[in-house]
Amino acid sequence: MINLSHLSPWARQIVNAAVTVSSVVVCTLVLQTRLPGMELLGIGPNWLLVWVVAWSLKRTPFQGAIAGMALGLIQDGMTAPHPSHAISLGIVGYLTARIQKQRYIQEDFISVALIVFGMAVLAETVSALQFLLEGNRALAEIWSDHQRIALSSAILSSLWAPVVYYPLNRWWQKMNLLEQS
Repeated sequence: MINLSHLSPWARQIVNAAVTVSSVVVCTLVLQTRLPGMELLGIGPNWLLVWVVAWSLKRTPFQGAIAGMALGLIQDGMTAPHPSHAISLGIVGYLTARIQKQRYIQEDFISVALIVFGMAVLAETVSALQFLLEGNRALAEIWSDHQRIALSSAILSSLWAPVVYYPLNRWWQKMNLLEQS
């Protein structure tokens, strides 16, 4: 990994912000891409949800919620704003940050994949509830679509979660060690 210890603290913060923003941009661009192995029943992984979970595991609930809402607004700008992704990703960010990390997370891929799986189901459930509140579709249709979308998204997102989590987690750990020294 790159040696950043010779940089001043403000330069390290700029580099850290650049890496964080770049990772969001990459996840946003990949969200629209369907490569082989990245689609199940016409549904792809929710890369922004994976990023929000990876970010929120080491942050406060407020920071997780703000990051989730910001990425949700980005996703709303790329897709239809109804239902809003900002609500579901904000909830995901908040709840992920609330998890008692010391008790439940062993910093391994399986723990992160399980959290992403559960949060993907939760995010799709929030979207389904928004469709229900709009009243434009029948409950049976919403429920049928919800099952397919939630399970497909949860499976794919959790399987691909380590691709986002591992490099970002290592980077953020390194930056924290540099800040403490």
